[in-house]
Amino acid sequence: MTELQSVASEPRPGGLRGLFARFEHLVHELGKFGTVGIVAFMVDVAIFNVLLFGGTPTLVAKTISTVVAATVAFIGNRFWTWRDRERTNLRREYTLYFLFNLVGLLIGLLCLWASHYGLGSVWPWFEGKLADNIAANVVGMAFGTLFRFWSYRQIVFRKTA
Repeated sequence: MTELQSVASEPRPGGLRGLFARFEHLVHELGKFGTVGIVAFMVDVAIFNVLLFGGTPTLVAKTISTVVAATVAFIGNRFWTWRDRERTNLRREYTLYFLFNLVGLLIGLLCLWASHYGLGSVWPWFEGKLADNIAANVVGMAFGTLFRFWSYRQIVFRKTA
């Protein structure tokens, strides 16, 4: 009997407990991914603000902070979040990881650009540092994180058959 057949034939409790049992592995992955993400987020915000308040242009500061934070996140996700998955070629994983991080960065930069340059041209408040932080580190981060979790889980650190 295969592992899948064995799991499928086991009775599952109903209600909320059954729902948790069914998605327990996903809940654990999300927890680890979230922990790594919080650390990377703190690195991202710290570097972004140091550069921003140091006079670096907004989009350049965000690009630099995201690249550094993505490196921190790669190490955490590869060696903790999905450490139980069989490793494929590290070069393949690293390349795909940064390709998908580039897409996540573009999502964040688009949110920042729309706020700072789009809304800021109408309402000057959106050109301020607080608005830049909200656009980049709340709105952009949320959309980018959803995309990253899906792409890392399904493509970069996928389970081998």
